[in-house]
Amino acid sequence: MKILGIIPARYASTRFPGKPLVQIKGKSMIQRVYEQASKATSLSDVIVATDDERIAAEVKRFGGKFIVTGSDHLSGTDRCAEVATSVSGYDAIINIQGDEPYIDPEQIDLLASCFNEKGVQLATLIKEIHTETELYNVNIPKVVINSKGEATYFSRQTIPYIRSQEKENWLKAHQFYKHIGIYGYTYPILLEITKLPQSSLEIAESLEQLRWIENGYRIQTKVTEIETIAIDTPEDLIKINDGV
Repeated sequence: MKILGIIPARYASTRFPGKPLVQIKGKSMIQRVYEQASKATSLSDVIVATDDERIAAEVKRFGGKFIVTGSDHLSGTDRCAEVATSVSGYDAIINIQGDEPYIDPEQIDLLASCFNEKGVQLATLIKEIHTETELYNVNIPKVVINSKGEATYFSRQTIPYIRSQEKENWLKAHQFYKHIGIYGYTYPILLEITKLPQSSLEIAESLEQLRWIENGYRIQTKVTEIETIAIDTPEDLIKINDGV
């Protein structure tokens, strides 16, 4: 199977404008993400998808590949779909977050391995929750899976609700999972899902993957034990420069 890694990267950001170009120990964030993604043995190629010429110029500077996309995309998935329509020969696409400069290539390979299973349409990673801080944080989406490891629902709320236990005992009573925001799509499915209108559940939770589930698509998951480090704000950048 031939798999393409795409890194959506936009300049405009409410909380952190110009984020892909910030310097992390002598390299731009987008260069670090690109170099990490390029280490994944499952990927045949890596392309940055950006709507900004400054980011394109930076990728060109360090010798990476890029495609300039439209500026009106609502999500990284939509940006990936535009790139997918301009390339050919790939069976699946991996959407790699552009704000995780130290993403582990093993995570990308783990996600890509989902497509070795017959019939997988979409894939993502999940991680076990072990702390109440994560369990009750509405900024950390939780996911429920079925016996096949397919996601049945994502929510910012804590799911499932353990009716028979006090909240302080929930982690002992059930194995909860959080969502790791890296996606994989087969080529044709990616083009299909980006044509779907926003769904009521997606709008309610502000989670695009609910649109896919609500329209009957199946999302295969695999459990990772690797923690991701994302840069969402300038404060996160200070922490990562000081601690990594």
